Amino acid sequence: MDPSKDLAAYGYGSVAWKERMESWKQKQERLHQMRNDGGGKDWDGDGDDADLPLMDEARQPLSRKIPISSSQINPYRMIIIIRLVVLGFFFHYRVMHPVPDAFALWLISVICEIWFAMSWILDQFPKWFPIERETYLDRLTLRFDKEGQPSQLAPVDFFVSTVDPLKEPPLVTANTVLSILAVDYPVDKVSCYVSDDGAAMLTFEALSETSEFAKKWVPFCKRFSLEPRAPEWYFQQKIDYLKDKVAPNFVRERRAMKREYEEFKVRINALVAKAQKVPEEGWTMQDGTPWPGNNVRDHPGMIQVFLGQSGGHDVEGNELPRLVYVSREKRPGYNHHKKAGAMNALVRVSAVLSNAPYMLNLDCDHYINNSKAIKEAMCFMMDPLVGKKVCYVQFPQRFDGIDRHDRYANRNVVFFDINMKGLDGIQGPIYVGTGCVFRRQALTNKKKTAKPKTEKKKRLFFKRAENQSPAYALGEIEEGAPGAENVKAGIVNQQKLEKKFGQSSVFVASTLLENGGTLKSASPASLLKEAIHVISCGYEDKTDWGKEIGWIYGSVTEDILTGFKMHCHGWRSIYCIPKRAAFKGSAPLNLSDRLHQVLRWALGSIEIFFSNHCPLWYGYGGGLKCLERFSYINSIVYPWTSIPLLAYCTLPAICLLTGKFITPELTNVASLWFMSLFICIFATSILEMRWSGVGVDDWWRNEQFWVIGGVSSHLFAVFQGLLKVIAGIDTSFTVTSKGGDDEEFSELYTFKWTTLLIPPTTLLLLNFIGVVAGVSNAINNGYESWGPLFGKLFFAFWVIVHLYPFLKGLVGRQNRTPTIVIVWSILLASIFSLLWVRIDPFLAKNDGPLLEECGLDCS
Repeated sequence: MDPSKDLAAYGYGSVAWKERMESWKQKQERLHQMRNDGGGKDWDGDGDDADLPLMDEARQPLSRKIPISSSQINPYRMIIIIRLVVLGFFFHYRVMHPVPDAFALWLISVICEIWFAMSWILDQFPKWFPIERETYLDRLTLRFDKEGQPSQLAPVDFFVSTVDPLKEPPLVTANTVLSILAVDYPVDKVSCYVSDDGAAMLTFEALSETSEFAKKWVPFCKRFSLEPRAPEWYFQQKIDYLKDKVAPNFVRERRAMKREYEEFKVRINALVAKAQKVPEEGWTMQDGTPWPGNNVRDHPGMIQVFLGQSGGHDVEGNELPRLVYVSREKRPGYNHHKKAGAMNALVRVSAVLSNAPYMLNLDCDHYINNSKAIKEAMCFMMDPLVGKKVCYVQFPQRFDGIDRHDRYANRNVVFFDINMKGLDGIQGPIYVGTGCVFRRQALTNKKKTAKPKTEKKKRLFFKRAENQSPAYALGEIEEGAPGAENVKAGIVNQQKLEKKFGQSSVFVASTLLENGGTLKSASPASLLKEAIHVISCGYEDKTDWGKEIGWIYGSVTEDILTGFKMHCHGWRSIYCIPKRAAFKGSAPLNLSDRLHQVLRWALGSIEIFFSNHCPLWYGYGGGLKCLERFSYINSIVYPWTSIPLLAYCTLPAICLLTGKFITPELTNVASLWFMSLFICIFATSILEMRWSGVGVDDWWRNEQFWVIGGVSSHLFAVFQGLLKVIAGIDTSFTVTSKGGDDEEFSELYTFKWTTLLIPPTTLLLLNFIGVVAGVSNAINNGYESWGPLFGKLFFAFWVIVHLYPFLKGLVGRQNRTPTIVIVWSILLASIFSLLWVRIDPFLAKNDGPLLEECGLDCS
């Protein structure tokens, strides 16, 4: 409320309320005046102030919504409605005016256009209510992290997942871990768990080296407030690092730290070089025993606590966050569910060892770029008004090392800055697999719980099951642990909980504590033994893991399924975009790797489409909102668009080669509807870019790669998904590198042959041939044929322009000759060759009759 406004505007018109408000305003003015005069410490306000809407910082909201201004969003919505109307008239014309001499072409084009229209509706309407958000870190600090007092910020468990250290370099993983350990958050409330699903000794040794280097790096970061806190990217910054650094010893310490980091890199690279050749007998540890993970598919579970207990202090004697290495057990004959299974193992291990109420998961190549990112998320999670409804806070993905033009739309700006903002105004963004802070209760219990009416402290006891693996009886949960009041005083059905969560009374006890909590009497050794038990390969058998709790199984894109299940249970999510990017990662630069990445995503969507969790029929009657369902349907249906898209991109070449077209000769009214539709399409895009702030280049790159991915990766995903579902055949595509160099962005020009390149290459050749054939036909038939040719040429050039980045990646540098020069050279050379043959300038022209030599007798 604004005290300067008339209270009647808020609906509080009583005289009594107005007098109390005036009295409160006077007290606030006197308090402000006395503080300015230095006498604020003697001020003692009356207790009646608590009944009034206090405006001090500690009681104000930690975040707020910022709706898009009406001058930007209202025209956008109007043009969408107009486009729908125009689309209706357009299809009325298209259906009512078939082309008799090209009926098959007309029918295919109409079916494709109807599918495109339905896809547009699914994509467009979830963007109807876009919003932005603003956080107040100063209020969070004032309320939960006052200087000189114990921090009341909630603990957070960080999850980092990696598989193959030869494909995911250990130095990259090390930088991610270092950025976590140096995060701007109370150290006793941070625990970092690294999942090594490849059980590689290289990852283990690299993490050991990282823990030692962290003892020097973390205090250096915090002493000088560095950003980012991943050393590789900090030292690569091309900025004035002396800016805002007034400490006289900063330059000296920075140079010393850079030398330390270079030595650290040498040690890590030496480990990588050594790991290239595996001994015949396998790796052995320092004590001479074989490394347990020598057989990647058959090894026991492994847990190593590097930091956080003994030896967890930096060079200045300060405590460091906990760092834990985890490699879950793997045995032949078990389905380990890839990344989703690894993440669920981390959920259980962290619940046993630290049980923080919030979890943040990162891919091994996504480092923390903004050390205050966790506090940004806590502004939503710990907000007393909205926090209890929030299952996760999703941050946008930002990337380093991408070429300036972003040829293959790696940044995905349209999705992260337009679609996700639109979803945030409905029920929240979808989960994208990394850079996401979860509420543990939402992952383990799924269903949103009501706030309890009473707050009584309870003691909870659990009987030890006869078949329980730990050799200790579970003691009492610490009295007064946050969240204990949420457990009902009645008898807990332990067997039912163990059937849901697995045979671990420690883990079951942790799930009953909404705000986290630890065991009071259990020793660290017994907890580690229990942690080993919960990552055994048979632990999840006959439980709800992967079905109702944790990361959901059934697709390689487990992120979509997991977020979808949460939204179906009534939770909402939040989209947080800090001014400084929260996390940054790496993206594939060359064309083949990018297409394979998109193939994996599309295949996951196809798997969800054929599963029981398909948004088309799952979750009705729950908490999922209609427009949110539209978005999830679009996320699993989009690969099917590849079939009509491939057909539609083939039509221009067929039309040019056959001389037929998909529409009859246009009347004035028909031309009006066609022009109106094109204008609406452009207007929608322009207004969308206006309210979102997305640039034209990013929008255009997204449009181009929609076509490139649609006729290659999405198409293969559809057929691979059908083979997997119907015939049980799991197809894979191999990529072999042919070259590269050491220059910046050299990977961008690396050509790797893959079968995904065949369909778009074929389309390009067909349309090039069609253009040449169409122009040749027009030249031979005279000027009357040029009019109908323009529509066909426009159609063909639409395909070629959208596939241009693909052509550029296919051609490569060609000795640094610009690809556009090669393309236009081929086209123009073909066209001018045809014109040359048609004009035939070396033959003399004679407009008169042809005379023949007939001698003297010409009769």
